[in-house]
Amino acid sequence: MVSSKDVATQAGVSQATVSRVLNHPDRVQEKTRRKVEAAIEALKYVPNAHARSLVQDTTKLITLLSGPLYNPFFVETTSAIVTYANERGYQVNVQFVQDDELAEAYATAIQTKMAGMILSCVFLEDAIFEQLTHMSIPFITYNRKHARNEYFVEIDNVQAGYLAAKHLQDLGHTRIAFIGGSQKVSTFRDRFIGVQQALGELPQELIVHDTASKAEVLKAHAKLKTLSAPPTAIVCGADSIALEVMDVAYKERIQIPEELSIIGIDNVERSRHGAIELTTVGSISERNLGLVAIQELIKMIESEKKPCIQITESVKVFCRSTTQPC
Repeated sequence: MVSSKDVATQAGVSQATVSRVLNHPDRVQEKTRRKVEAAIEALKYVPNAHARSLVQDTTKLITLLSGPLYNPFFVETTSAIVTYANERGYQVNVQFVQDDELAEAYATAIQTKMAGMILSCVFLEDAIFEQLTHMSIPFITYNRKHARNEYFVEIDNVQAGYLAAKHLQDLGHTRIAFIGGSQKVSTFRDRFIGVQQALGELPQELIVHDTASKAEVLKAHAKLKTLSAPPTAIVCGADSIALEVMDVAYKERIQIPEELSIIGIDNVERSRHGAIELTTVGSISERNLGLVAIQELIKMIESEKKPCIQITESVKVFCRSTTQPC
């Protein structure tokens, strides 16, 4: 386990200086403080005494680290989380972060005295999981989960990918593409696994990962459109991706579903809009994952026992207007 001595050695300062940075940073020169803070981040150091000081007092603050607001999934889940927490007397400190901003967001979050943390942006391999466990801070992830397979709420993402691809296959499509996100994330990894279980090994030209922004989705669509044999259908790894693909397809006068069938995963509220009618896969119960997660987190906070939450919601296809037979 990393100690304050290791941090001092890494930063080239004394242990007393490390202690001052942790407890009285205003009394340390900025250059020295930055060196120590960089060493703490590099070594993923969590000081025991400091951790205890953050959690020992009663607090009604919950930290939420959410994905970006351009994704309607996070709009809906954040609203549900904040509303329920407020009803139970908790305040929620919300940070909307991109995956490449996580390290900084984590560093800021763990310096805050809180009752618990809820995350929708954890990677399969992520140091924050060990840090929160070591600091005895109740936490839960939703939509994504850590490789340790603990403290999470999700839909059955493998089955979701399978059902999405099988739906298109059953409609007679044989050129089916997949547009998803980073395979370092459980959600997209598992959904892609499900797609391959249904369709077998997809040609590489029909697979696009790491579409974390609208610009990347546009590039993915452009790549698929220029193939000698373009796909007749696309499995999108999330409804947010499907909505962006639909937008660019309509702008290019591509008829949906006559020329291109599109299916998403998540069943966000916007997908049901009468002007959109996106075929998608989502929870059979249609429960808001953020709401389920905050309910479970508050139970953990208020209970002496800390059960390991492992919730996987069953899924089904919601057949609407963006898919049809090939």
